[in-house]
Amino acid sequence: MSAPATDPAPVPAATLPAARPLAEPPEALAPPAVQAITRAAAAALPVPLAEVNARAELLARFDRSYLVPAATFARLAARLTDPHRPGGPFRALTIERRNAFRYHSVYYDTPDLRSFHDHRQGRRLRFKIRERVYQDTGERQFEIKLKGCRGDTVKHRRPLMGDDTPQDAPFRDFLAATLERAYGIDAPQTLYPSLGTDYVRATLVADGERMTCDAGLVCTDLRTGRAVRAREGLVLVETKGTGHLTAADRLLHAHGMRPVVLTKYCGALAALHPSLPANRWRRAARLVFTGAG
Repeated sequence: MSAPATDPAPVPAATLPAARPLAEPPEALAPPAVQAITRAAAAALPVPLAEVNARAELLARFDRSYLVPAATFARLAARLTDPHRPGGPFRALTIERRNAFRYHSVYYDTPDLRSFHDHRQGRRLRFKIRERVYQDTGERQFEIKLKGCRGDTVKHRRPLMGDDTPQDAPFRDFLAATLERAYGIDAPQTLYPSLGTDYVRATLVADGERMTCDAGLVCTDLRTGRAVRAREGLVLVETKGTGHLTAADRLLHAHGMRPVVLTKYCGALAALHPSLPANRWRRAARLVFTGAG
C-alpha cells in the first residue's frame, strides 16, 4: 500500500481557482529560459502539427529529463536546428506562425496521493491522470500516462469538449477501461484536482524523436493555493524517442548534461510539501524550484 499523505484534505472542486492564462510579456522582460526557447524555435525551420504527428507522435516512447542552463540550451539548440546538420535539422513545431506555446495542466490524484506514492515507490503498475489545456488554441485533452512493460511511457488521451471535465462519466469510464486493459486493475473511486502547472513550451522535431523545451514553470497546489516557480535561467528539456539514446541525448551529453529523475507532478509536490517522503526527487526539485525544501 502507498504511504498515507499528511497534507490538507481536498477542498470541493467548486472552490478551486479557475485556470489563469499565462501573461505574454515583451520578450526583453521574459525570464532568460523563456527567451532562450522562443529564440531557438524562431530560428529553426518550421514543421506543422500534422507532420509532427506523422514523423514523431510517440504516444509510446522513452523519456529522459534534463535541467539545462539557458546559455547551454541556446548553444545545443543552435547545433540541432542548423540547416546543414548531418541527417537534417531539427525543426520547430509551428501552428499559425506561433512556435512557443502556453500549456496549463491539472493533475488528478486520490486523497492519499496514490499516484504520487506509486511513482515514489517505483511500482510497475503506476499511472498519472491529467487534463491538458493548450492555451493558445483552446484544445483540451484528458490524458492517462502509463508505464509500459519495457519501461517506456504510454499515453492514452481523449479530447475534452465544451463543458466536459475529467470527472464526467465518459472519461471515468475511459479511465476504468484503460487501467483494466493495461494493468488489470480497478480505477480509483475518488479523484480530485491535486496540482496545476503552467509553462511555455517549444518542441523541436526530427524523424522518430522529439525534444520538448519548457520554461517559466509555475506549479500550484490546488488544495492550498501555494505555488513554486522554476528558476528563471533553467530550461526543462525532455527527449522522447522509440529507442534508447536519441541524437538529442547524445548532444546533451556532449554539453555535459546528464539525465535527472524528475517529473513535474512529483517534483513539484516534493517542493511544495517537504514532509512528504520524496527522496527520489528531492535533489532535482531543489535544483529546479526556488525555495524548494
